[in-house]
Amino acid sequence: MENVKENVTIIENIGKILLDVERPLKERFRALFTLRNIGGELAIRCIEKCFSDSSALLKHECAYCLGQMQDPQAVPKLESVLEDLSEEPIVRHEAAEALAAIGQNASLPLLRKYINDPCVEVSETCQLAVRKMEESDTEVSTRSKNPFQSVDPALPLPKASYDSIDQLEKILLDDSQPLYGRYQAMFSLRNINSKESAVALAKGLSCGSALFKHEVAYVLGQMQNDATVKQLAEVLFDETQHEMVRHECAEALGAIATEECMNILNCYLKDEKRVVRESCEVALDMCDYENSKEFQYADSLIKAMS
Repeated sequence: MENVKENVTIIENIGKILLDVERPLKERFRALFTLRNIGGELAIRCIEKCFSDSSALLKHECAYCLGQMQDPQAVPKLESVLEDLSEEPIVRHEAAEALAAIGQNASLPLLRKYINDPCVEVSETCQLAVRKMEESDTEVSTRSKNPFQSVDPALPLPKASYDSIDQLEKILLDDSQPLYGRYQAMFSLRNINSKESAVALAKGLSCGSALFKHEVAYVLGQMQNDATVKQLAEVLFDETQHEMVRHECAEALGAIATEECMNILNCYLKDEKRVVRESCEVALDMCDYENSKEFQYADSLIKAMS
């Protein structure tokens, strides 16, 4: 009983850090990912309280974490976020994606409802979410789990359906293909996880919708291949790009974490777009982590609270 009370206190204290607007954003992000790693109802409730924050980036990341936790207890809050038309599109989009990650069939009617949302990023996310959830259990069970241990918005293509990186690249870059199929090619290229597949993926940063390009940047961040730094930097530099794409490029650079990446990110700490400058702040903290000996992101926070 003593240990249970102690654990509750630790989680509540981490939750307070997450909600403390006076703290640097990087500390609040570390608190968020600590709660995600802990899991359970109390951690979920702490994360849910953060949807009242003014930072679209932080709320977006809260939705992402709830999806990755795959706990049905988070579904009601995520559904309410998706339904809130006053919420930022980047947050609503992530809520829809999180619902698909959790995978409760009861969420399908709501996701179908927003397939025709006036915000294209939300609409496309719901299209992908419905398609993924409608995939049969048999088909899911025959696919190997991805080596990055993330819950993704699309399943990779069956390996028997392609024979080369070039073939996957053609599917990825073909605007006439269904979006879900292009996402499947994207995650197949990521799972190959070579310099050649990363370079092929980076070509996707120059075509398709904002949602598509933001997902390309996300998977490049997972791969952490420094052969794509130039392409990611070019999109971050381009102020005509959608902020959700630039934000994801910043975070990808933070994951790659070379000295060049750090120099690039430092240039955009005062960007006009709040979501971009906050992403650069968090990305620089990710650089520190990638170059440290910490076992996991937020490891130092876990130690401090225990």
